[in-house]
Amino acid sequence: MKHINLKQLQEYDRFYRGNLVNSITGFKSANLLATRSKDGIDNVAVFSSVTHLGSNPALFSFVQRPLGHGVGHTYYNLKETGKITLNHLPQSLIDRAHQSSAKYDESISEFEELGIEKLEREGFSAPFIKDAPVQLAAEYVNEYYLEENRCILVICKITDIFLHENHLAEDGWVDLGKAGTVTINGLDGYATAKVEKRLSYAQVDKDLEEISMKTGKSK
Repeated sequence: MKHINLKQLQEYDRFYRGNLVNSITGFKSANLLATRSKDGIDNVAVFSSVTHLGSNPALFSFVQRPLGHGVGHTYYNLKETGKITLNHLPQSLIDRAHQSSAKYDESISEFEELGIEKLEREGFSAPFIKDAPVQLAAEYVNEYYLEENRCILVICKITDIFLHENHLAEDGWVDLGKAGTVTINGLDGYATAKVEKRLSYAQVDKDLEEISMKTGKSK
C-alpha cells in the first residue's frame, strides 16, 4: 500500500494534490443548487459539498469556496432572497452540470446558457431543475466562516420535498439508486450507485437483520 506523508502531499503539484485529496474522502453527493437574483436572473451550479445536518429541523449544509473572481453567485443570491432549491443530478445532465461550475458572469443564466430546463412552481421564488429525480426547496438559516481555508459553511432548512412516489419506501427511506441520482468521485468523476442492501438498526448484543427496500421491515 502506497504511503504519502504530509511533506509529500504539500510538495505535489496543486492539480495532482487537488485530485488526490478530493478523491480520498469517498464518493460525494452531486446536486444542482438553483437560485434567483433580486434582479430576476436565475443561477444554477453543481455542488459536491452538500451534507445532511439533521432531520428535525430538516437541515443541510454546503460549502461556499472563497468569494471573489466570479465565484459565489449561488451564495449571494441566497443571502439576498433567502431562497434556494437543491436538485439531485440525473445522468442526462452530467455534462451540462459539470460545465455549470465555470465562472459565468452574474448577468448570465446557466439555465439558458447550458440548456438546462427549469421548472417553475407556484409559491416558490427559486426555480427547480425539471429533470431532477429529487427536488428540495429550502431557506437560508445561518453560516459559519471557516478560518482554516477561507470557505463558508452555509446552513439551509428544507421546507418542501418533491420526488417520485415509486422511489419512496413505506418507512420514508428514498432509494437513490432506483431514482438514478448521480454521485461524484473527486472533482470530475461522475458515477451512479446501486443499493446492495438495507440493514436493521444496530444494537449491542443483537444480530443485524436485512430489511426490505420497499417496506423497511425485516425480510
